[in-house]
Amino acid sequence: MNIRLEKDLPVLLITLVGASTVASLPQVESAWLGIKEVYGEQDMGLRILREALLAVLMVYAGLEPRLRNGIFTSSVLGFLALICTYVLFEVAYALYLDLPLVVPMTGLRVFEYLPVALIGFVTSRLQAGEPVLYKFTAYLRYYVVLQTGLAIAQALWAPPLFGVSLLGGGRPFGTFVSPNLFGATMATCALVFALVPGMRRWLALSVFLALLSGSRTAFISSLLVVFFQVYAALRPRDRWALLMPAPILAVGALILASSPMLSGRDDADPTQDGRIDLWLRVFANHVHDPIDVLFGWGLGLSSNTVNLLFGAEYFPGQFDSDSLYLFLLNGYGVIGLLAYLLFLWTTTRMSVHPNKALVTTFIFAAGLTFNMWEYFPQNALLMLLWGMVLGCAGTKHQLGRGILPAPCAAQIDYFQRWR
Repeated sequence: MNIRLEKDLPVLLITLVGASTVASLPQVESAWLGIKEVYGEQDMGLRILREALLAVLMVYAGLEPRLRNGIFTSSVLGFLALICTYVLFEVAYALYLDLPLVVPMTGLRVFEYLPVALIGFVTSRLQAGEPVLYKFTAYLRYYVVLQTGLAIAQALWAPPLFGVSLLGGGRPFGTFVSPNLFGATMATCALVFALVPGMRRWLALSVFLALLSGSRTAFISSLLVVFFQVYAALRPRDRWALLMPAPILAVGALILASSPMLSGRDDADPTQDGRIDLWLRVFANHVHDPIDVLFGWGLGLSSNTVNLLFGAEYFPGQFDSDSLYLFLLNGYGVIGLLAYLLFLWTTTRMSVHPNKALVTTFIFAAGLTFNMWEYFPQNALLMLLWGMVLGCAGTKHQLGRGILPAPCAAQIDYFQRWR
């Protein structure tokens, strides 16, 4: 078997991401007819495809000698062992609280696409991160074209099941079950395009789709990508003029994104956000002692996946966290939450990737009001980018105007030939 990592891996990755085009077809068809299905009654058959493709990607990583040798190193295995040890402790604690096994197991879905991060990490270490990313981005354009056609058609003619779009029809949902998931994925596609030179038109198209979705999280995330693009284009001595009004711009973006004009909803007032009320009720009703704060008060109960599978309030204490950080605090306690934030900060400190600040800031911001690690394919895309950024950590070498580690230096030279 002739395995060619630089050519095979982008094809496998776009096939995995492309599974979202068929995974939710029954729900998409229902939404086109103006019927909002009950989550607990959704057909899960086609969704098995994405798990099958993830398994194929993992098998490929095991067969490709360079990937296999890069994953099975003492540092990577030690890191995974540390995570597994704490996760198993939290599962045992959830069972001690008499939660059904399916609840903590569903709460583990945030780790489902961790293998994609490992593949991205090793690929960067093998000096193949940039070639793989550029080729994958070239394929990603066709995926965005498909979503664009569907989104515009839905924004013009679909029933206003989720609210009214800028174009007069329903808020577009593409091949997803809701506009929020569609918008979050398009914002993440904008992030991917921002990392590759020569993709500004596709970045702009992705930002437009995120705006059209009416999702506040997607709108703010896509604006974050645009902010970093403008920041990078300015001269260093002029960047302070952009940084000083940044907090005011952020507040203005939130107010604009919450307006009925963009959100398509009449109940999107940020001063009366249902999420905030939910979070306050959760802390008042479910936190009983310091042990709950330290280790969490029910792994999986705040997982949106539990509600998707079983319906709201199926288990006592169940709720939609709608925030990655509340999910971590609920399931893994302060220990797990601080560990996640520390690892994100460590990535920024260790990596010398030229776009590390953009990627880590995007990941941090997207998790504030959205548990992106539970939703496909946004989680797969972000895991891949996080792994690639973390893989660019090591001995520094000067190359052109940027400082890149030895494993990343050859990747830029490859891009110059690739264009």
